[in-house]
Amino acid sequence: MTALVGEAAAEVRDAERATTRRARPPRPVGRNRRGRRLRYTLTVLAFLLPSAVPLVLFVLAPMVAAAWISLTEWNLLAPATWVGLENYANLLSDPETADVFLHTLSYIVGYLPLVYVGGLAIALALNTALRGRTLLRGVYFLPVITSWIVVALVWRWLLNPSNGVVNTVLGWFGIDGPGWWTDPAWAMPSIILASAWKDLGFVMVILLAGLQAIDPELLDAARVDGAGWWRRLFSVTLPLLSPATFFVIVISLINGFQVFDQVYAMTGGGPGGATQVVVQQIYDLTFRYGKAGEASALSWLLFVVILAVTVIQIRGQRRWVNYG
Repeated sequence: MTALVGEAAAEVRDAERATTRRARPPRPVGRNRRGRRLRYTLTVLAFLLPSAVPLVLFVLAPMVAAAWISLTEWNLLAPATWVGLENYANLLSDPETADVFLHTLSYIVGYLPLVYVGGLAIALALNTALRGRTLLRGVYFLPVITSWIVVALVWRWLLNPSNGVVNTVLGWFGIDGPGWWTDPAWAMPSIILASAWKDLGFVMVILLAGLQAIDPELLDAARVDGAGWWRRLFSVTLPLLSPATFFVIVISLINGFQVFDQVYAMTGGGPGGATQVVVQQIYDLTFRYGKAGEASALSWLLFVVILAVTVIQIRGQRRWVNYG
C-alpha cells in the first residue's frame, strides 16, 4: 500500500513538471540569432584587432588628418588657417600639377612593359631544368630586398656621363654615351632602368609561381598538336598566367604612381624639373616651400587617381583574366 502511494505521488510530481515545462514560454528566435551574431562579430574583431589597430593608427588616421590639412593653409610652424577648397583649386589651375602627373605617367609607360617583359623572360628561363636555377632565383631577387637609396646611388655611378661604366662600355664600340641623369631627355630613362632592374626579381617570383601552377599536360597536349614554342606561349601559357599578370600590373601601377626614392636619390626632380613626379612635388611643397595644405591636397588627388585606375583594372579583369 505504501509503495502504491509513493508511485502515485511520483506520477503527480512528473505531471506537474511536464505541465510547468509546457507552460514555460519558448525563447525568442530573434534573440538567439542576435546573440550568435554578436558572439561571431566579437570573435572576428578579436582576431582582426592586432591588424586593425596599426591600420587605424598609421593609415586611416593619417588619411583623415591629411584630408583636414588639405582644407587649411599651414607651414608646419604657425597655426593652420582654414581655406576650404582653395588648395584644390590652386593645384588644378597650376600647370605644374599637370606636368608632375605627366612625368609620373611617362615613368609608368616606360617602366611597366620593361619590368614585366624582363621578369617574364627570367621566369620562363628559371622554370626550365636549368642548372643552378635555385641560386639564380636568389641572385635575381637580391636587388628587391636592397635599399632603394643604395640601388639609386649605384645606378647614378653606373650612368655617370663622364666616367660611368655604361658610357665607358659604349665608348669601346665607338658610341658616345648620353648624359643620362644630367640630361633632361635621358634623366627619366635613367630612373626607369634603375627601377626595372631592382623590381625584376619581384615580378619574376610572382610570374614563376604562376608558371609552376600551370598543368604541364596542357602544354604537352599543345605540343602534340604541333604548336611551337611561341604558339604555346601566346595560346596556352600567357592566358593561364593572366591572374599573376593581373596582380603584377595592379601592384606595379600603384607603386609607379608613388615613385619617389629613386627620383630623390638620383636626380632630386631635375635637371630642370624633367623628373619631378607627384610624390617628389608633395615632398617639396611640404618641406621646401612650407605649403603642407597644398601638399595634402595633392596627395589626395593622387589617391583619387590611383583609386580610379585600380577600380578600372578590377572591373576590366573580367574580359581578359582567366581563373581556370
